Amino acid sequence: MADDATKAKRVLCVKLRTPSPNATALLVTMMKNAFPLYKAFGDAEIRLLRNVDDQTQFLQVIEYQTDQAFELNRQKLASDPMVQTYLQTCRSLFPGALEIDVYEDVTENE
Repeated sequence: MADDATKAKRVLCVKLRTPSPNATALLVTMMKNAFPLYKAFGDAEIRLLRNVDDQTQFLQVIEYQTDQAFELNRQKLASDPMVQTYLQTCRSLFPGALEIDVYEDVTENE
């Protein structure tokens, strides 16, 4: 388990707004088609959440562990052509705001 110490645990949150609540099927399909992109994050768990009060607002949550070296190169990954194509597709299909944040889980640290 010493190898786990070299892993960084991260939670990637992609928040987007759709023109209508009927976009759920399209978002799920896009998520499935982007599976090769998610594999770049290593052992990833992916969820798609919809806001119950505003059903045009979605949150995609990707929880992953990655090597510390990969974590240091996150900016390099962000400029990867596959990642850029995925983001462009999202922005063209859903012209509203698209926010991406990366978090670390500090629950176990305390």
